[in-house]
Amino acid sequence: MQKIIILDFGSQTTQLIGRRLRELDTFCEILPYNKFPKDDPSVIGVILSGSPYSVHDPEAFQVDLSRFLGKIPVLGICYGAQYISHKNGGKVEQTGTREYGRANLATVDTENPLFRGFDKNSQVWMSHGDTITAIPSDCKIIASTSDVKFAAYASTTQPLWAVQFHPEVFHSLQGTTLLKNFVVDICGSKQEWSPASYVETTVKELKEQLGNDRVILGLSGGVDSSVCATLLNRAIGKNLTCIFVDHGMLRKNEFAKVMEAYEGLGLNVIGIDASEKFFADLAGVTDPEQKRKIIGRDFVEVFNAEAKKITDAKWLAQGTIYPDRIESLSITGMVIKSHHNVGGLPKEMNLKLCEPLQWLFKDEVRRVGYELGMPERLIKRHPFPGPGLAVRILGDITREKVRILQEADDIYIENMHNYVCEDGEVLYDKVWQAGTVLLSTIRSVGVMGDERTYEHPVALRAVTSTDAMSADWAQLPYDFMAKVSNEIINKVKGVNRVCYDISSKPPATIEWE
Repeated sequence: MQKIIILDFGSQTTQLIGRRLRELDTFCEILPYNKFPKDDPSVIGVILSGSPYSVHDPEAFQVDLSRFLGKIPVLGICYGAQYISHKNGGKVEQTGTREYGRANLATVDTENPLFRGFDKNSQVWMSHGDTITAIPSDCKIIASTSDVKFAAYASTTQPLWAVQFHPEVFHSLQGTTLLKNFVVDICGSKQEWSPASYVETTVKELKEQLGNDRVILGLSGGVDSSVCATLLNRAIGKNLTCIFVDHGMLRKNEFAKVMEAYEGLGLNVIGIDASEKFFADLAGVTDPEQKRKIIGRDFVEVFNAEAKKITDAKWLAQGTIYPDRIESLSITGMVIKSHHNVGGLPKEMNLKLCEPLQWLFKDEVRRVGYELGMPERLIKRHPFPGPGLAVRILGDITREKVRILQEADDIYIENMHNYVCEDGEVLYDKVWQAGTVLLSTIRSVGVMGDERTYEHPVALRAVTSTDAMSADWAQLPYDFMAKVSNEIINKVKGVNRVCYDISSKPPATIEWE
């Protein structure tokens, strides 16, 4: 299959480039800046991302442009544009001021294939501290703003284009048009990437990769692992054994509900209640990262003990998706948060790793689920963290705290399922992810029946998103929030205050821990 390589120089919006290309039905891979594949005929174009660095920084990421420049179409974005100019006889200067925010293209060459279909004064988004003050001798200006002369340039001798703005972000209003012009018209993408083609290709690859080997999959009850299981079931059938570990921090009655759903899919599932072990090992632990690591470790131990009973297993499959890997380790090496599916396998498991969904974003996973004919109730489930409610309880974890949170969260989510909006759509389906957070490190004063209370507040969280790489807080109806708040406080012993989280991502993450 054709693909575009996106070389990542550490920009926060690199993943958005990938999302936009997938929306154009074009497969792409985001690779570290120095990992351009050698002799891969499926690569039809290269995009160089932005970066937190200046091209003049001693630690700035360097790439050998000769590996692809002049051989296949190249698009440099922000740092990518500056780096190409800097390395090819142009000039990049530190202006001392940051050009950040909305700008309009005062001039744009709509005859150039990169800008075909652009409107006059099209809005773009700038985000850089340096600026290009001279371009390579074989290049020409193809767009400018009132402040940035070299907003975009193109080579007259080779397939090279560069822009100092970010076409991947929402505020560049015709950014998708620019990317389509590059990917489809310039690179020649046949736009073959689709859920149907993905299923067909992946099932074929899984059959070749796994053969008659037995595979074990750790199910979580979420969309990702469920789609992964259904995909593997189509590829290898009876050779797949699924293990669903209940760590005691699932939602209310979730273990029984999910087991029933999996039976309906015809999956071979082993259910294990390991809550005693998890609660014992988490006792007294308050650090969020430590919680995740303990849960990940215990999951592997419990899983490994059960997996050893399947003596002929050779593979471990996981529902790891692309945002999991991005958040676990950025190109700069900074950990945002650990993900329990990421980081390799203990040597004692002696299993090879299979991750069929590792290049998919969440909305793409759902589209694949529909293509596989999975029931809507599974596909539409909101994302739920692998560590479960443990990362929605601030402070240490106890069974009583989990009980409180389960009760409050159940009221919140059930009301969301039952609330029909003015447009006729169920509120749950309008929200990307919703959940309740127990602020167990805080007690607030309240009054109930003429008596003073000193109990915990809970925070409701609901966000809208398309891929979890960025998210905005959902503006829930006031009457819905009033009903939920009243019901939680009246019915859940231990809670006397309900708050609503109105933070976007970034700067916040969707989960509190």
